[in-house]
Amino acid sequence: MINEKHISLLSAAGLVLVGILVLAWWFSYDPTREFIEHGPGMDNQDASKRGTWSVVNIGQDYTRFDSLTTEISGFWPRFRGPFYDNISRESILLQSDWSTPPDILWRVSLGEGHAAPAVAKGRIYLLDYLEDEKADALRCFSLEDGRELWRRWYPVRVKRNHGMSRTIPAVSDSFVVTIGPRCHVMCVHSEHGELFWGIDLEQEFGTEVPFWYTGQCPLIDENTAILAPGGRALMIGVDCSTGEIRWETPNPDTWKMSHSSIIPMTLHNKKMYVYCMTEGVIGVSADSVDLGRLLWKSTAWSHSVIAPSPLYLGDNRILLTAGYGSGSMIIQINQTDSIYSVEVIQECKPDEGFASEQQTPILFDGHLFGVLPKDAGGLRNQFVCVDPNDLTKIIWSSGKTHRFGLGPYVLVNNQILLLNDDGHLHLLNASTQNYQPVTSAQILDGHDAWGPMAVVDGRLLLRDSGEMVCIHIGDRN
Repeated sequence: MINEKHISLLSAAGLVLVGILVLAWWFSYDPTREFIEHGPGMDNQDASKRGTWSVVNIGQDYTRFDSLTTEISGFWPRFRGPFYDNISRESILLQSDWSTPPDILWRVSLGEGHAAPAVAKGRIYLLDYLEDEKADALRCFSLEDGRELWRRWYPVRVKRNHGMSRTIPAVSDSFVVTIGPRCHVMCVHSEHGELFWGIDLEQEFGTEVPFWYTGQCPLIDENTAILAPGGRALMIGVDCSTGEIRWETPNPDTWKMSHSSIIPMTLHNKKMYVYCMTEGVIGVSADSVDLGRLLWKSTAWSHSVIAPSPLYLGDNRILLTAGYGSGSMIIQINQTDSIYSVEVIQECKPDEGFASEQQTPILFDGHLFGVLPKDAGGLRNQFVCVDPNDLTKIIWSSGKTHRFGLGPYVLVNNQILLLNDDGHLHLLNASTQNYQPVTSAQILDGHDAWGPMAVVDGRLLLRDSGEMVCIHIGDRN
């Protein structure tokens, strides 16, 4: 029979055992085990991304829906079209009366975003975000009737942030290259979507994902994908066939990726890739003799948010512009022997002259065309024509009753197609004398119609935040 003395001994032994267990737990406990080491790409990221840096199997899933036979030969293979200027060279007789709106040939629903299409050989390529599957998806459609032909996708969590997808694929004869919202690069076969390779720029190069996700559109040059990751490298060239890094431009000052895109230019008879990073603008050699070498850089143009891409004005001059109070700047690239230098020619604030918040301006007939930003004073959001030799010299504006927000525009056969934020499409003459509206029509019923447009074979592709449509704008001559 157990007496009180035995109970006291058992209680004491139990307390000792508990104490031993507590001490063992205390010495083995790691209070930092839930912490994650801070690394490049983690600044300004929402809480859902911190501590959840999971491996993404880029391009892991594929579905084929249909095949394609087509006679369509036109192409719009990248951001800003075949010649990087947002000007269509097709001879199209545009309809001049939209009292009956242009025919909508087809329409497709998209995930929320502003990503725009590239077109080649009758196929449309668009990087979408599938919210139900929580996945980036390269979707291939028929230009003729909007049928989805195939899609290549991969799961990745992206939170809504004024839309998700924003970029335009780059297409060549054999390859399509995409960049997803969180800097996942994918290369597939342009005809049937076979996966070649994928690169997570955030993990492999220490890229910091831009605040509103990736806006940089990829570039394919001679079967090499040209990318500006920031982090470890200012710029890289990737073999489209193998995914091998062919060249890499070092980034000792850890400059960061912006929302802008790389534009090839020839200055002083030398081909180079020009790009606006958040800390400055760079020129990288595109010549085989010193491919990937940093030729020049300047911190004179340094802004936290840059969406428009550099625009070549001729005579070794480059226009740089952005929103959020940045305004515009013209720089000139000088050369002495083999040394390049950067000279600021002109700079102006948005309420002093020309500037653009989101779309890259068009240079045509010796004049600049574009939409002024929301902080341009009385001319805010108006479409303007400007003398590129003096950014404060505005030749004409569309007037206070014609404002266009962040909508895109494209030039076709000496006329400009201009889309309002709300999907109202305008046609105007590209006059250097005065504002000459021709006709307009409501095409889309949604909002945030910001994605750049594409023109192929008399068809215009445009989108708002949730839908893409194809309309007939005229016949080829």
